[in-house]
Amino acid sequence: MSSMVLRNGRIGVGGARGDVVIDGGIVTAVGPGADVPAGAEVVDLQGATVLPGLWDSHVHSAQWALTSRRLNLADARSAAGAADAAVRAAARADWPGGVVAGYGFRDALWGDAPHKDLLTAGKTAGKPVVLVSADLHSAWLNDAALTRFGHGDHPDGVLREHDCFEVLKSLPAPSPRQLDEWIASDMRAAAARGVVGILDFEFADNVSDWARRASAGPLAVRVRCSVPRDRLDEAIDRGLRTGDALPGAGGLLEAGPVKLFADGSLNTRTAYCADPYPVSGTRGILEIPPDELEQVMRRAAGNGIHPAVHAIGDQANALVLDAFEAIGCPGRIEHAQLLRAGDEKRFARPGLVAGVQPAHCPDDRDAAEVHWPGRTGRAYPYRTLLEAGAVLELGSDAPVAPLDPWDAIASAVFRTDDDREGWHPEQAIGVADALAASSRGRRDVAAGDPADLVVVGGDPESAAPAELRSMPVLGTLLDGRWTFSDPVLM
Repeated sequence: MSSMVLRNGRIGVGGARGDVVIDGGIVTAVGPGADVPAGAEVVDLQGATVLPGLWDSHVHSAQWALTSRRLNLADARSAAGAADAAVRAAARADWPGGVVAGYGFRDALWGDAPHKDLLTAGKTAGKPVVLVSADLHSAWLNDAALTRFGHGDHPDGVLREHDCFEVLKSLPAPSPRQLDEWIASDMRAAAARGVVGILDFEFADNVSDWARRASAGPLAVRVRCSVPRDRLDEAIDRGLRTGDALPGAGGLLEAGPVKLFADGSLNTRTAYCADPYPVSGTRGILEIPPDELEQVMRRAAGNGIHPAVHAIGDQANALVLDAFEAIGCPGRIEHAQLLRAGDEKRFARPGLVAGVQPAHCPDDRDAAEVHWPGRTGRAYPYRTLLEAGAVLELGSDAPVAPLDPWDAIASAVFRTDDDREGWHPEQAIGVADALAASSRGRRDVAAGDPADLVVVGGDPESAAPAELRSMPVLGTLLDGRWTFSDPVLM
């Protein structure tokens, strides 16, 4: 690896000007007037800010690649509107496998309900239609799709949770080579936003898939490869242990946690809550009984694989915290969107990480007011968690939100993404804390650190909401090599 000196940059948030010396993929010196190693590349930053590289700690890489190539339903404001878009799209002849696939509807506030009759075979020319919600927890099918995917007698055509996930896995897919190319392109785009690593929660053999991608050429990001629950036995047999480097990728791949589901989601009204949802009167869905959850977590932890448990509702989070306390193992709780009063203190245990996605906060504020009435002060409680001593790691849950860490950071700091005031601003966190939670805890650029760095053209600390969300990235370094560089730096 070659040497490099980043000259004349501001080091860290609000930091003084200085130089960063990189050698062998490691930061070897930081400060003003650093010596330039012989033959080093010298880059004049002209006052730009150098920060630790950013991570997206919750990504579904294949779903992110696939959904951008499906019918976009994000603007649908009713079931009828989404159905009309699907009917128009069905006229196209180039749908992979003949299935009209859409993504991105949010029906939590719709005045009408999705139903298979709105997607009747006549309207969609007999083609199977599968429309996936933005949270990936429900899929709306017409009769032809219900028959194709084994649910021909379903009463309304809306599949939730496990049934939805099985349909997602069964949709016509591109070749592995094509998918790898799309994912590689997406990771380069992520690097252009300062991303140096992701935690991939795709429902797949992520270890093998990412090893294949690494063999095709240098990766643009580090990847922690999670293990789906149905591959836990296989992972144990393979000797995978969370945190271990995986061979053949230059140290850029490591084994991640095993992903488990405790409940569903807010927009699908399946997050498991202590109080019932106002309309349905149900409390959501508990995906796994507490005894079984503890048993699976204990087996994983006993074999060196940390559990990462999806929990959104307050009762689901309480049950998952119970399990972590009973086992005493490290791991993660993913989402932690609604907590019982006082449960934030239970997150402050050694080795436990709260993997949160701040962009969901402004996305979900209206749905939460309707479906979690009187409880929204306990929703997305990032400041309360930090003050209790919890460790936060930010992510996007891409494709649920864009794979852009500045979107997450701005949402955590300002708790809005439109012209409205921040929602429950008492739960906002500072820029420095949000950056650290996006950098796996790194707050400074220091000698001995890996040379995973991002150079930005603005001042994050003083940026207005729109400026922080669109922060200009001038360069990204991974292991001391540029994965993105703006011509202005060169």
